[in-house]
Amino acid sequence: MSVDPRRARMQVRTATPTQQPPQPVQPVVAPSSVASTTQLVPPSNVDGAADLRSVATTPIPPAPAPNEQSYKLKFCTVCASNNNRSMEAHLRLATDRQYPVISFGTGSYVRLPGPTISQPQVYNFNTTSYDKMYNELQAQDARLYKANGILNMLDRNRNIKWGPERFHDWIVGKARTDAITRGDKGSLGAEGGVVDVIFTCEERCWDAVVDNLLDRGAPLNRPVHVFNVDIRDNHEEALIGGRAILELADALNEAADQARGTHSVNGWDAGSGAARASFDERVPDILAEWQERWPNLPALWTLSWL
Repeated sequence: MSVDPRRARMQVRTATPTQQPPQPVQPVVAPSSVASTTQLVPPSNVDGAADLRSVATTPIPPAPAPNEQSYKLKFCTVCASNNNRSMEAHLRLATDRQYPVISFGTGSYVRLPGPTISQPQVYNFNTTSYDKMYNELQAQDARLYKANGILNMLDRNRNIKWGPERFHDWIVGKARTDAITRGDKGSLGAEGGVVDVIFTCEERCWDAVVDNLLDRGAPLNRPVHVFNVDIRDNHEEALIGGRAILELADALNEAADQARGTHSVNGWDAGSGAARASFDERVPDILAEWQERWPNLPALWTLSWL
């Protein structure tokens, strides 16, 4: 049966067009802004007995996150009074990467800036909490200690751990379960009372740590890498130094994780075995590469024993 061509043309002209499905709208993502942190810079030591002054806000770029790793080194941070530099590094290591970390001071007493240079605030290690220091100084002169940054620093510290500890009183290998009970940041994984790496923040602290480790006689016969990152004792430099220490810790942890994944981990804690040898050999090169990126933070390194 033949079809009328005129009718076919009419059907083509009157056909209803097919509606195309709408294209999905791509969400617009706002570029992430660089974090800005209000910082306070003292004219001299925060861990010592000097007054502080306020400075303008300085942007601190966030540290890049490393690749996911199955192994985490245990770290220790040390400054004079376990208040400024060591606690900033403690915070970075414990919160940014969830590394196991403990921290100490090497001074005889905890010294904080007082109303004058000759009148520091002095506290005992191990028995005085950050919360007690905060409340006492707030009661004495809230305006002064808020203006010089001490109250802000102590408020940060009391949210990290209970109180300042002295390095010379640390019993290596003694369980630190009380830190877990209190909820100290970085306590999980460090409850065994041993560490793989120690970061000091001043050369005299590095000297004190190395000398004390020698005096202990290495009761556990366990190797520990001791680094000094020379950080000026003020709030602004502590923020920069904390980020630099975190970057060095990431590089060391990545090397340790790679060594343990490539070689046998037997003898790791005793400083023997292929994995430990591979890691220890890479440490000087890791430090050299890090130092090129942070030339304004002179570093020292030695291998000691716990």
